[in-house]
Amino acid sequence: MNKQTQETMFSSKSNEWETPRDFFNRLDARFGPFTLDPCSTDESAKCDLYYTQQENGLAQSWEGHSVFMNPPYGRKISSWISKAYEESLKPNTRVVCLIPARTDTKYWHNYCMRAKNILFVKGRLKFGASKNSAPFPSAVIIFEKKNNNLTLIETMEGRQ
Repeated sequence: MNKQTQETMFSSKSNEWETPRDFFNRLDARFGPFTLDPCSTDESAKCDLYYTQQENGLAQSWEGHSVFMNPPYGRKISSWISKAYEESLKPNTRVVCLIPARTDTKYWHNYCMRAKNILFVKGRLKFGASKNSAPFPSAVIIFEKKNNNLTLIETMEGRQ
């Protein structure tokens, strides 16, 4: 891994990676319609209802929503994944998470392995206005109360 890739992967300059619109649209068509984006900015929100850092989506209830979550990828990602799982246990709540595929982490084993579905993204996504693909693989984790035992692992194309 070259120095530039290391700096990108392990930098704290930004932990926000804006979801590519076409990728979001495919997730929305398959698992939506999404009604809540709990960790967004005014510029990157994908749903009419969204929470910014000021509203603190971790402190809000997501009950009754079809949630799309692309959390900050920094040190607090485990808090977001824990919240996604806990909220999915509430009635009529589904949480679809776009996260780095870090299968060696505690949060992955404590929460992601309880998901209804896990989709590994084939290829690397281009987040936001980035000219380059992400330096990490991605996964889509679907939490839903209907079945909290893993039922499906598959891949999803990152690019059309």
